[in-house]
Parts: sequence; C-alpha cells; structure tokens
Amino acid sequence: MNFQQLRSIREAVRRGFNLTEVAVALHTSQPGVSRQIRELEEELGIEIFVRAGKRLVGLTPPGHTVLPIVERLLLEAENLKRAGESFMQEDRGALTVVTTHVQARYRLPAAVQAFRGDFPRVVVHLHQGSPDNVAQRLLAGDADIGIATEVLPRYEDLVVLPCYQWNYRVLVLPGHPLASGPLTLDRLAAFPLVTYDGVYAGRAHIDQAFEAAGLTPDFTILAMNADVIKTYVELGMGVGIVAEMAYEPARDAALLALDASALFQPNTTHIAVRRGAYLREYAYAFIQTFAPELTREVVRSAQAEV
Repeated sequence: MNFQQLRSIREAVRRGFNLTEVAVALHTSQPGVSRQIRELEEELGIEIFVRAGKRLVGLTPPGHTVLPIVERLLLEAENLKRAGESFMQEDRGALTVVTTHVQARYRLPAAVQAFRGDFPRVVVHLHQGSPDNVAQRLLAGDADIGIATEVLPRYEDLVVLPCYQWNYRVLVLPGHPLASGPLTLDRLAAFPLVTYDGVYAGRAHIDQAFEAAGLTPDFTILAMNADVIKTYVELGMGVGIVAEMAYEPARDAALLALDASALFQPNTTHIAVRRGAYLREYAYAFIQTFAPELTREVVRSAQAEV
C-alpha cells in the first residue's frame, strides 16, 4: 500500500470516476491510475469500485467503507507534513483562505494587511466562491480556512465558529421615492430590485421576509457580488439590496444607503477549518486577526470537540 494508490482512490471519487481527469490531477497516465487502483484492491482483497467494462461507475459497499479511511490517512499524512514544516519554518509558508466576494472585498483587507505585517514571509492565497463552494474546497483540503455566511454550520466535517453578525442596506439614487418616508417591505416591493443571486446564503433572509409578508418582489437583476449590484443601481435599473459592509460612503457617494435591519433577519458570518486538519501557528494568528474573540485556545477547543 502506498500514498499514490490512496490518492488514486480519492481522486477517482472526486472526479466523478473519470480516470482521464484523475490522471491529469495526479500528473500521471490513465493506465497508471488504473494499475494503482487495481493493485490496492488486490492487496485488500476487495473491489472498491463498481465497473461497467473498463469504466468505473460507482463505489461498491466495501468501497463506501474504505473511502473515509483513505480520506483520513491522506489527511493525517498532510498533517504530518505540515507539522514538520511548522517546526522547521515557523513564520514562513503559505495560507489559503477561501471566502465569498463580500468578505474578500470588504472585511478581509484590514485583516490580511495586519497579518502580513506580523508574518511578512507567509504568502496568503485568497480564493473566492459561493458559500457552498467555500465548504467544498475546505472539505477537499484545498484551503486552510473558510469564511462565509450561514451555510458552513451545515457541514459536520467542518469546525465552524461564528465571527460577527451583519444586516442589509437598501441602495437608491438621490431623489428616489424610498429616500423619504419609512422604509417598509410593501414600499420596497413596489420597485424593481437588484440583489444577490440565490446561491448566496444571506439571500434566503430576503426571500423569507417578503414571503412572510405575502409579497412578491420584482427581482430584475441578480448578481454574484455587491460591486455589480451597485453599478446597476447607479445606472437607475433598480433598487439595490446589499450587505451593510458593502456600502462605502466615500466610494459610493453617488448612492444613498438606507438601513434595512428592521426588514430582514441579521446574517451570521462564520469561520471554518476542516475537522482533523493540522493548522500551523500562523493560521491561528490569522483567525484571531480577523475575529479577535477567536483566540488560539478557543479554536483549539472547538477542534477537540467530537
């Protein structure tokens, strides 16, 4: 048994049993991948994959049992490597953070700047995606830390801690009818709306509020990030609904921001790490820089919970 065999098993599942893609991911040949899988099956005395001719099409019952063990072995191998690197180069390395656009654009810059001041020899890799994508990349081992709103607690294999709560702002042009008088869901529903795509978890609170009020809003433009939403509001194409941190008075002087905290439930942003993953000391430092209450001891205690 060797790690290349274990990686072949794991990647075969991750790549939808497409051995061509597995070979590319592992920088080897398709026959080489097939051989690694077959050799491990022969050594274990079981068939891990269901086959249709030469193609893999699924996992056998023994395969479903073996896969989590393979995942744990590879995770611990990676932990061992990181532990060695941590002691050899305590303040040098890489940190991969996967998050959403709102966090990357509006909340993370100050934390990254402060972190880089303390750890100038650590390279920060910042990736963006939807909340579910954040979770999946953490689970796949492609990132050290994930930051997103609402979705992360659904995943049992992640250690998830709350960071802060935030509300929405309604954005309009100066002189818009909503700029005067009370802001209500009824008045808001009377105008075309520009807001986040449904893949973003916080969006659910917007939909729930309108549904509870028996209103059918006119969502005319749905976007993946707040900068796009603000652009279309500036063009007069609708009323915007964005996360409160996405409105920057100095940069967004052409827009008025109306407090919508009374209309929609607050959202909670969480930070997460993969359960069982080894974190280098500077990863704990980054977490505390972003969320000061999440000290190393608090995070380690959460990691230790079963």
